Amino acid sequence: MDLIPKPAQLVSAAGNVAHKAFYGGLADLRPMPRTLIDEGMLREVYHYRPATSRPQGDPVLLVTPLAAPALCFDLRRGCSLVEHLVAGGRPTYLVEYGQVSFRDRNLGIEHWVREVVPAAIREVSEHAGGRPVHLVGWSLGGLFALLTAADHAELPIASIAVVGSPVDTSLVPLVAPLRPLLNLGEGRGLVTRAYQAMGGAPQPMVKWAFQLSSIQKLVTKPAAVLTHIDDTEWLAQVEAVDRFMANMTAYPGRTFGQLYHRLLKGNVLKDGVFELDGRDISLSEVTPPVLVFAGATDGIAPVPAVKAMVPLLSGSQEVQFEIVPGGHLGMLTGRAARGTTWPAIDDWIDRWSGADPDPGKIGTSRKRQHGSGGSRALAR
Repeated sequence: MDLIPKPAQLVSAAGNVAHKAFYGGLADLRPMPRTLIDEGMLREVYHYRPATSRPQGDPVLLVTPLAAPALCFDLRRGCSLVEHLVAGGRPTYLVEYGQVSFRDRNLGIEHWVREVVPAAIREVSEHAGGRPVHLVGWSLGGLFALLTAADHAELPIASIAVVGSPVDTSLVPLVAPLRPLLNLGEGRGLVTRAYQAMGGAPQPMVKWAFQLSSIQKLVTKPAAVLTHIDDTEWLAQVEAVDRFMANMTAYPGRTFGQLYHRLLKGNVLKDGVFELDGRDISLSEVTPPVLVFAGATDGIAPVPAVKAMVPLLSGSQEVQFEIVPGGHLGMLTGRAARGTTWPAIDDWIDRWSGADPDPGKIGTSRKRQHGSGGSRALAR
């Protein structure tokens, strides 16, 4: 809103205030309709109801991270990647993990890499008529997708899109000042004792850590709301993000320990290798094509920390790197993502999808080979 508001701005501001007062909010928070098609221990696989009677092409599986709710992919109507994919006629699926409790404290990352994500991929491929699956993973979900592909070469994976997944934590400004503190002491330090006693990282801690990456926005939020009081879209996005933050969940204890000791303190993925159950999993073993996104203003996964992944994917058919507007969540489902991240995902899936041999039935897709000419792929 201008310092001296125009009449139209005053009318819009009054309408927004009244709508929020009488109806509770401005955002359309209706979830996209979906059906549960498979479940297991901390695994729920959903199929989103098609917008058309005959969806076309290979299925897309959205891989959520731990702790963050699946709302990341379905934030609100108009800013929902799920809505975009379904409206485009793509068979769209999602895997999420439900509520983590104290009884899940002994589950480690291997549970998701060796069981949850592979089972979801197989189920989605079977449900879609045996077609290969395009994975789209955000944050830790992107790392789950990559480690799963590296560990299970037999899975029917057509391509992978990784959104905001850092591999070199030494390049994360938020972590750099804390690293000397993280390395103080030997054995079971204060953090280790705390998460083991609690059985993991509780929801308030997870929410605080996410907010820390955008502390400036958090502090200036009241003033920002006042200056945007006439902007219905801006206010609706804030409401949707607030709901997302309120639905953060916990990390299981062992998983949090692996993330804390190996990724945060040890920075083991810097070299592209992660050990699970005594066996090394190398990102160089990922063979499907990979599209890597970094957010221009992402404080959790800044551009250099994400770009460090590209040379590690030496076995991939093709690696493409894109910098898009937005922070950690905004790059996936912010207002700018509608014209940047989403079209790039569409193009990528189209390039690595096989044609349906029979438009009247869903059948098996064949992978296509693509050269680098005319693409934005990085030379490796």
